Amino acid sequence: MQPLNPLPFVEALIQGEQRVAVGTDAAGNEVVLFGVDADYPLRNGDRSTGLIAAVPLEYVTDFLDLEDEGQLMYYHIIRPDASFVIQNSNTELVGFFNLLQNQIDSASDKPSAENSVKEFGDALRDNREYSTIFELNGEEQKICGIPLPYSEWYLVAVMPYGILDNIINSLSSQRMFMTLLSCVSVLIILTLIFFRYFSMTRSQLFELEKARQEALEASRAKSEFLANMSHDIRTPMNAIVGMTAIATAHMDDREQVQNCLRKIALSSRYLLGLINDVLDMSKIESGKLTLTTDHISLKEVVEGIVSIMQPQVKAKKQTFDIHIDNVVTENVWCDGVRLNQVLLNLLSNATKYTPEGGSIRLFLFEEKSPKGEDYVRIHINVSDNGIGMSQEFLKKIYESYSRADEARIHKTEGAGLGMAITKYIVDAMEGTIDVQSEPDRGTEFQIAFDFEKADAVEEDMVLPPWNMLVVDDDELLCKTAMDALKSIGINAEWTLSGEEAIELVIQRHNKGDDYQIILLDWKLPGMNGIQAAKEIRRNLGDKVPILLISAYDWSEFETEARQAGISGFISKPLFKSTLFHSLRQYMGAETAHEQILDPNIDLSGHRILLAEDNELNWEVANELLSDLGVELDWAEDGQICLKKFQKSPEGYYDAVLMDIRMPHMTGYEAAKAIRELNRSDALSVPIIAMSADAFSDDIQRCHECGMNAHIAKPIDIMEVSRLLKRFLIKK
Repeated sequence: MQPLNPLPFVEALIQGEQRVAVGTDAAGNEVVLFGVDADYPLRNGDRSTGLIAAVPLEYVTDFLDLEDEGQLMYYHIIRPDASFVIQNSNTELVGFFNLLQNQIDSASDKPSAENSVKEFGDALRDNREYSTIFELNGEEQKICGIPLPYSEWYLVAVMPYGILDNIINSLSSQRMFMTLLSCVSVLIILTLIFFRYFSMTRSQLFELEKARQEALEASRAKSEFLANMSHDIRTPMNAIVGMTAIATAHMDDREQVQNCLRKIALSSRYLLGLINDVLDMSKIESGKLTLTTDHISLKEVVEGIVSIMQPQVKAKKQTFDIHIDNVVTENVWCDGVRLNQVLLNLLSNATKYTPEGGSIRLFLFEEKSPKGEDYVRIHINVSDNGIGMSQEFLKKIYESYSRADEARIHKTEGAGLGMAITKYIVDAMEGTIDVQSEPDRGTEFQIAFDFEKADAVEEDMVLPPWNMLVVDDDELLCKTAMDALKSIGINAEWTLSGEEAIELVIQRHNKGDDYQIILLDWKLPGMNGIQAAKEIRRNLGDKVPILLISAYDWSEFETEARQAGISGFISKPLFKSTLFHSLRQYMGAETAHEQILDPNIDLSGHRILLAEDNELNWEVANELLSDLGVELDWAEDGQICLKKFQKSPEGYYDAVLMDIRMPHMTGYEAAKAIRELNRSDALSVPIIAMSADAFSDDIQRCHECGMNAHIAKPIDIMEVSRLLKRFLIKK
């Protein structure tokens, strides 16, 4: 389509105006064009000027009844120069003013006719309405004009003004008004329809542009993520390859080999964490990450996390404080694997983004749940005094592949997936997560879960009303420990330093009222716990038990501590049950729990059947488990495992470790078949899955097939040890 006069039409669109004009279509037919500005990028790189709609010129002609010979009125649409846009076919002149000029000489009142033509021209130039009486062909005619919107056009109506003037004037005025109104209405309706279409089109274009920008941002983020992943994967791989080469070259240097193996283990765990994050993110984006509800102990979860975090904290010489405040309900129903993952993500980030010598704190407390008496609300706070985050980054902290754009961050390993996964898990568990942070001031995450209470049989935790002294430089820990000790019947006092502790001990000793047990923190300002124990022993002798409490592995200082007179060790966090089971041996009570004087349980004499089709995996498992004192029997697939169990005497095997993906018979099938055997130990023997299939639905399927627990490969010997201790002792 082409406007007859394209330049003004296009300029109006460029200036953001709407425009109506006459043009021709591809077949040369005249059309009325409706145009509106629409400046958008095109696929070829150009930009559009406007959106144009057209209706045939005949449509307007028919509407105005220009060709109806019986009409007393007739109409024209003219331009500012009075040339016709649309005219009655009986009008042969080029312009409307030509028609009027030809009638001036024959008019009975020539000056009046000339004045009318002049006024009409002025109104046309001023784009205003005008009406007059003019003599045409010897008969007075009423001429009315009105400007048309979105154009430079003028609608002119001509009607007779004669004998029946009174009647016709009334009728024609009404007809003229209605005609003009209808014409304007049609144009307005057409314009509204067009603008509605334009609005819809503009909205669609806006959504498309928004989607395009989001796609570009996602593509940029994923490209950056892949670049980070390439670096983060190569870093531990380089350490593994390099340390392996160094260890191989120094086989005769035991200390060097042990150092290399320790670094290989740390790099392997980090690499495994990256892989798990990527797999979890894939599950989240496909909507397949599910939760498995199980009976867990918050005490065991936190203790496990503390043991995992110890090497990282120790490597950076950081302070790691764990506070447990009035957590009475330790057994709950939740997905223990995902809860571990949330805690590990938060604590790992705290460690990574806190400089050497910084401090990290894990704080748990309990309150009533709004869900009712069957639930408990557990608050978990993780804080640090690290580099912190800007308010701008906090707005997108939970987005996938998101990392702060800062030099200190780029030097830190990480894929940018941990917080997105954490947020997804917290939401899936119907919890809440909040974060507060300032640059160079540190970060604090606050999480709350409403857990269903587990129907665990709680034993009466009551100890004699001993007088006890708790010594720790953390005032909050002292106060929370006081609450826990008071709840189990112990009268306790606390102080913040070793020097003050010695003064209190001497004062009570001089009164003949010694403390019956003393708890000393290992890391105390000035005089540490071991030094304080030496001084206390010098004043009291050996009759009072002195226990050392610490969140760190005490193997490095155990010898020195025992030489100083330390009676035993208690690991933080100090749950109520931890304190009870650690202290009750001093009242002569027998317990099946781990004793603080001997944290390792001997598994010698226990026989375990291992189903594993990979010989290298069998060799690794055999070597690791043999160190625990167990006797291992190998079954090369699920079918052999079932046959060996069938042929063995009842009670011969104390547990079964089951791989999942095996030829002939999978671990699922083998576990189900064992449970269906007609023998007394078929339902009681612990079956533990040991597989690389480690998603929630895999774990759920293991439980459905009759397995008791699941361990993800690569094998964590500490986790295997904890599970075997739990099941074999219970058995």
